[in-house]
Amino acid sequence: MYFNNILETIGRTPLVKLNKITKDIPALCLAKVETFNPGNSIKDRMALKMIEDAEKQGKLKPGYTIIEGTSGNTGMGLAMCAIIKGYKCIFTTTDKQSKEKVDALRAFGAEVIVCPTNVAPEDPRSYYSVSSRLEKETPNSWKANQYDNLSNSRAHYETTGPELWEQTEGKITHLVVGVGTGGTICGTGKFLKEKNPKIKIWGIDTYGSVFKKYKETGVFDKNEIYPYITEGIGEDFLPQNVDFSLIDHFEKVSDKDAAIYTREIVRQEGIFVGNSAGAAIAGLLQLKNNFKKDDVVVVIFHDHGSRYMGKMFNDEWMRDRGFLVQEKIKAINLIQKHKHQKLISFEKDASVKSILEKMVHFNISQIPITSKGKFVGSVNDSYLFGKLLQEPELRNQTIESLMQPAFPFVEASMSIEDVSKKITLANTAVLVRDESGEPHIITKHDIIEAIG
Repeated sequence: MYFNNILETIGRTPLVKLNKITKDIPALCLAKVETFNPGNSIKDRMALKMIEDAEKQGKLKPGYTIIEGTSGNTGMGLAMCAIIKGYKCIFTTTDKQSKEKVDALRAFGAEVIVCPTNVAPEDPRSYYSVSSRLEKETPNSWKANQYDNLSNSRAHYETTGPELWEQTEGKITHLVVGVGTGGTICGTGKFLKEKNPKIKIWGIDTYGSVFKKYKETGVFDKNEIYPYITEGIGEDFLPQNVDFSLIDHFEKVSDKDAAIYTREIVRQEGIFVGNSAGAAIAGLLQLKNNFKKDDVVVVIFHDHGSRYMGKMFNDEWMRDRGFLVQEKIKAINLIQKHKHQKLISFEKDASVKSILEKMVHFNISQIPITSKGKFVGSVNDSYLFGKLLQEPELRNQTIESLMQPAFPFVEASMSIEDVSKKITLANTAVLVRDESGEPHIITKHDIIEAIG
């Protein structure tokens, strides 16, 4: 079996169970992984639908130029369709979009005009206004207008909704979706609510966007509008594709949380997805107390992580914005370099001479002393050598008479700061048990290496 062209592979994306990142949610959580579309995003669905509907209506004809304002993914879908169908493309986008998105659009042969983010939609410099001007100025052109073109939401009513209903065998109870144009959440949500009106449709919004307050109060508050970093969700106007009657609740997510969880999805689930997926997961976790054991929750993963390599997946970019979460070093982290080695210890009846030889051979400064498997004492080289300088004959005695207090055990989760406080001149090391219960030693050298 083969497909006649790449457009025939759009849709029928997999539903994948989330296991680690949603471990605190009692419900079954599933991700609709839209990166399997040929353009690596859910926007392929509506791009094809908008073009096909425009062709049927006579608005788009052979040789025409497609014009659109896009954050990148819709443009990719339109450009891919244009190659197969023989159209040209001119896209406007904002300067907050990742460089990878712009480069990808140009790779598909599109002309891309980058416009400022921090302007109102009606400003002649905005990417909305520039795309509208280009449509008027360009002969034989058609503007897709994904925000107000209802073919957008129809694409999801006809494909995404039925797929989810079939894949969950009609058991879906909640749909969680980042909201931008509104096409995905409203088209999918409309289909699902027609099948079962009890299904909850929850939209993820961002700070700087007007959606949540408008849904809850009916007030379009311009004071809520300000530039934000999160890509693909939120708006500073009300697209016609957003049917607020279909959306039961909006949850706002910060730029920082959206960025952090974009990275966490990859690290915990092995699914390489983009910024709107991070926002959706952050919102899902904020809503975790609303779910029950028998619920079936579907979250949409819109696009691929490769489009954010210079942003959310770049440590320097994350650090510059204060988004990079520095993992605190814990006691268990301090033993990683010698975790595979068995702890060297001596029974209390061992000779001082044998311990000295072992310390020299292994170049170690302190050794725990045991008795019948229990840690009863310790000895460090400075103390031991000082004693031997005073009384050389002590080398033939057992260590029991010379040993110092036992090294204390610390919890594996103890912070490096608290571990360091326990290591003093009188107490030169601590002990910690690994996951299997095996003891390991932590010295000041381990701490210096970790912070160096």
